[in-house]
Amino acid sequence: MKNINPDDYYKERIARLSSTISRLKKKALLLSWLRLFSFLGAVLLTWLLRESGAGWAVAGFITGMIFFFYFVNRDLDNKAMIENLSRLLQICRDERLALDHQFHHFPDGTNYLPALHPYAADLDLFGKASLFQYINRTKSEQAGLLLAGWLLEPASATEIMSRQKAAAELASKPEWNQQLQSCGAAKAITIAAEKNIGDWLHEPGRLLHDKAWILLRFLFPAASISSLAFYIAGTISPSQFLTLATGFLAIALVITKKLMPAWVRLGKISEELESLSASIRHIESQEFNDELMKQHKASFSSGNKKASEKIKTLKKIMDRLDYRLNPVVFIPLSIFFCWDLQQVFALENWKEENKEGIRHWFESLAVIEALSALGTLSFNHPHWVFPVIETSTLFDGKELGHPLIPEKKRVNNSFRTAGDGVINLVTGSNMAGKSTFLRSCGINIVLAMAGAPVCAASLRLSPLKVMSSMRVSDNLEESTSTFYAELKKLKAIIAAVNRRENVFLLLDEILRGTNSGDRHTGSKALIRQLIAQQATGIVASHDLELAKLETDYPGQLINYHFDVRIANEELYFDYTLKEGVCQSMNASLLMKKIGIRI
Repeated sequence: MKNINPDDYYKERIARLSSTISRLKKKALLLSWLRLFSFLGAVLLTWLLRESGAGWAVAGFITGMIFFFYFVNRDLDNKAMIENLSRLLQICRDERLALDHQFHHFPDGTNYLPALHPYAADLDLFGKASLFQYINRTKSEQAGLLLAGWLLEPASATEIMSRQKAAAELASKPEWNQQLQSCGAAKAITIAAEKNIGDWLHEPGRLLHDKAWILLRFLFPAASISSLAFYIAGTISPSQFLTLATGFLAIALVITKKLMPAWVRLGKISEELESLSASIRHIESQEFNDELMKQHKASFSSGNKKASEKIKTLKKIMDRLDYRLNPVVFIPLSIFFCWDLQQVFALENWKEENKEGIRHWFESLAVIEALSALGTLSFNHPHWVFPVIETSTLFDGKELGHPLIPEKKRVNNSFRTAGDGVINLVTGSNMAGKSTFLRSCGINIVLAMAGAPVCAASLRLSPLKVMSSMRVSDNLEESTSTFYAELKKLKAIIAAVNRRENVFLLLDEILRGTNSGDRHTGSKALIRQLIAQQATGIVASHDLELAKLETDYPGQLINYHFDVRIANEELYFDYTLKEGVCQSMNASLLMKKIGIRI
């Protein structure tokens, strides 16, 4: 699929889906007329055959109603197809917008942003116009939480390569990914729904092993149906039958009240069960070559029946419990079968058979949804690559870019650092691209450690955990100043370095909250300490004096810069990383432009 232009693909897919939906809507209109005519036909046949005898009239009515219900079912199927295709159409339209970097309609994952995290806030992982919002295509809450977790916590080398292979296979199945999204979008599966089912599964079964309830389950319908038989046979009078029926109904309602909790707990998630069943059925129907996908698909196949069929069975039981909402149906069913008792027995049988498997179903669906999101990311960006994971300390990126900057505006840079104890100092003027470069490196490391493709022509790196100090603000709630907030971040970084953790540091304008003298002294001391402790990373600074440390640490402190060209008091940036120390600064010119007399 690498040769396919994603925009052309989505454009063509939108056209095909729109055409099919238009055709099905015409079919829906035809089916509505056929429904009406078949019902009127049933009435007309009954009237025309009334003089031929009651049997003929009933036969005519039944024949007409058979056609009526046939067209009703066809119409329901047609509506379901229209709803599914409409969701697919919206998915493709959203993807076209996302290709143009209009992706604010996707969930931004603000709720996943931890209060304290080594890099999440600095790298814009969550929130408006964030990395999560850009790559997330999951529909269930569980999958969204899992994908967020992948961005927040680096995986092992084995996990990374395993996810890469799965995502690469799914990148070749764009329509399968879209259908998975459509199944989940019908009714998003929530963590609360999973908890409801989990709580119910862990409740002890009250009926299955209770002889009294088992006896009642069979005796009740036997007694009530016998009373009906006696009434039809004329053995008991209408008033006696009515008294018995009222008694049976009263007993059934008392039993219903005792059994209410199971229905209330599960009744809230009936629609989510339908989405769960549809999503799993979609996965079950697809053959995969990748081992990780095979492994998670296999979790849906334990036992004689597929997981989707088992969930569908549970949904049917829940639907039968909903008959209570229709008194015309519920009252006779309660009188003759003690309906709710029969359904709760069915629920407990289902629980007994499936309580071990259902937790794995939710887990596997979440993993597959998250992998599908990575596959979609790869499909949408055919020029992005899956990074190569190395064992020795290394970061070697060719044409590395910031994924959240549109391709037409983005300037890519190549950068390599190898070995422990190497600090790369990036100097440069304001707005020249230092912070964006740091974020480009950081975000691509995060994507790589999640098993996702990266915005680069190539990337080789060892398993790394980013630690950053870039965006620091005060905290009124904790009475913390900006300077102290940064010191807390640096303390955590120093502790991680001292523990010899495999971290990659991104430090932007460190110690900015203090005077220039202390800032220079502190920055210099910190860089010396980081080199001594074998730390690796990038430090961005305006302080050109720090570049002189290269003389003390040849091969361990390496200077890079972004510069600016000034012509006719105008600034021109090329945003290109260059070796050496920056020679041009622009702060004075910028201050002049806003009216400060220098």
